[in-house]
Amino acid sequence: NENDFQIKRRQIMNRSDTYNTKQKELILKIIEKQKKEFTVKDIYEEVKDKTGLTTVYRLIDRLVEEGVIAKTIEKDNKPKYQYLEKCEENNHFYLKCKNCKTMKHVDCDCIKDLSNHILINHEFITSKENIIINGICKNCQKIYNK
Repeated sequence: NENDFQIKRRQIMNRSDTYNTKQKELILKIIEKQKKEFTVKDIYEEVKDKTGLTTVYRLIDRLVEEGVIAKTIEKDNKPKYQYLEKCEENNHFYLKCKNCKTMKHVDCDCIKDLSNHILINHEFITSKENIIINGICKNCQKIYNK
């Protein structure tokens, strides 16, 4: 019973323009295990004796393009990445905690109303697969309220 990331990993590894290398498989397995945001250097540190930095950058760029991971730019102007849970519905978004950096997948029809508002009032079509709302999660709120 494969999860979405495993299916996507198999598809990436089987693409005709992708060499099936042990390095790429290793990088994909490491990304799959990430529970919080990560940097290219985080991944590279785990594989540097087995593959090059360029390979890590290329694969991460491809995963961003394909919507498997999200890329965000933080205040330090350095890109951070996070695995995105996939959803077949068009009514989902992600909540990202600014404190602990966890990201939660949310299925909710309210995003359709927001997307329609943006389209009608601002003539802008949203990309629903990667809508990320930043804030403070429930656990971190407890810390701040003590």
